[in-house]
Amino acid sequence: MQLTQEIFIGSMIGLLGSALYGLSVVVYRSQAKEINPIAVSAIKMWVALPFMAVMTLILPGLTAAFLPLTVVLLLSISVLLGAVIGDTIYLWSQERIGVSYAFPIAMSFPIITFFMTVFFLNEPLLLSRLAGAIIAVIGIVLISNEQNRNQKNSENPLKLDVLGILGAIITAILYASGTTILQVGIAGVDPIAGNLIRVAVGSIAFVPMVAVAQMNGRSLPPRKATIRVMVAGFFGMAVGSLLYVAAVAMIGAAIMSVISSTAPLFAIPVSVFFLKERLTLIAGVGILATIIGVVLVVVGF
Repeated sequence: MQLTQEIFIGSMIGLLGSALYGLSVVVYRSQAKEINPIAVSAIKMWVALPFMAVMTLILPGLTAAFLPLTVVLLLSISVLLGAVIGDTIYLWSQERIGVSYAFPIAMSFPIITFFMTVFFLNEPLLLSRLAGAIIAVIGIVLISNEQNRNQKNSENPLKLDVLGILGAIITAILYASGTTILQVGIAGVDPIAGNLIRVAVGSIAFVPMVAVAQMNGRSLPPRKATIRVMVAGFFGMAVGSLLYVAAVAMIGAAIMSVISSTAPLFAIPVSVFFLKERLTLIAGVGILATIIGVVLVVVGF
């Protein structure tokens, strides 16, 4: 496959979205003691909703969001599988087996996405793209493991259990399914209007989840932590999700799944220069592997 202008521009858009998400994760981690993960996911989704509504009103117009029911269902399913159900199951899995085991399994989703697009969307079976996805996943796992070691409050790996492993595997499948379905749903649809549908459905889905958490004794997060998460959520989720959807529409699920998984790569400069964390040899190998993997996936031959 030749590297076309559309693939190049779409990849750059995807990398920018991934960078914004990666930087926002640094903020989320810094507030981990103050605010629980479900609240973080809900806040960033709720921050994205008014932004997407305004963007839709200004650019394509609200009429662009009146899409056929089938398209709305596909866009809704894509966000529910990934940002709502997938993220929730991942957090549950992480609590059971620890991030050192849960993350590598969940981050295998670009490889699953590759096979899904080949079998269900009839995309070409490019071995170089598959190799790139595998290399990039290995690189991201190496980077993330080093970042977790640098975290002073990083938890010790928990004992492996079947349910925890199964949860991580299901997470990978859900992430891959959501990205693949998004490619189908966003085809021929304005990315801004399409993302408005996704964010609206995601925002509604988090209402009962937050309510249940409150009933189970979860306290309201501090004001300062909430504001920080809102600011990070604006860039990471509001702007980032729009770039993500636009990139999927341009370059497809297989390529974007790999690019979106590179978010930890962009957190490294912040960790090194601002958090004074040490860049280890393993992290350096991970960076190189991730770059090589992304290039193989984008170029594809």
